[in-house]
Amino acid sequence: MARKLKVFQTSQGFFDLAIAAPSMKAALEAWGASSNLFHQGFAKESEDDAVIAAAMAKPGIVLRRPVGSSAAFREKAELPSAASLDARPRKEKAKAKTAASAKPSKRDGKSEREAAAKYAKEERQRDKQRAKEEAEAAKAREKRNAAIEKAQAALLQAEGEHEENADALLKTLEAVQQRVEAEEERWRKQKVRLEADLRKAKD
Repeated sequence: MARKLKVFQTSQGFFDLAIAAPSMKAALEAWGASSNLFHQGFAKESEDDAVIAAAMAKPGIVLRRPVGSSAAFREKAELPSAASLDARPRKEKAKAKTAASAKPSKRDGKSEREAAAKYAKEERQRDKQRAKEEAEAAKAREKRNAAIEKAQAALLQAEGEHEENADALLKTLEAVQQRVEAEEERWRKQKVRLEADLRKAKD
């Protein structure tokens, strides 16, 4: 059974925020709050019929309006004007006075049930999308790790082949060097003998 939704409000930066969610915790998560704004007095459950209607029409979606204004909440809102920012303190005082005497508004049970069902459906879709993204991320990690392992194995193999080739070439170079030295020694002896023969012939 879908959980009953409530509409919560807060302010962040240049915007007032509203959302229809099943709990304060869900609202805080949707707003991306790092602390409990409700305990700190910066968030509340809304009793404004217009705000409730707007949020219930799009459950689970963070709606915005310029901070301090009475404009309708929307998914995308324009930045507040300087005039609305100046008027904010006065409006907040007026709201504090009227809030004390405001009567609880009547709720449309059918609309609330429909909004709760819609929220639950969208939440399932979000969970499904999140699971899909996590699976894709895991698959990408596995593919990347496999590519890394393959590259490392290729590097180790190439390094081993290089060492073998270098050793073989070094042995060949040593053998050639020995042959060069032997040839030099042979030529030295032959030259000494031939020079001696040349001197005898001249005598």
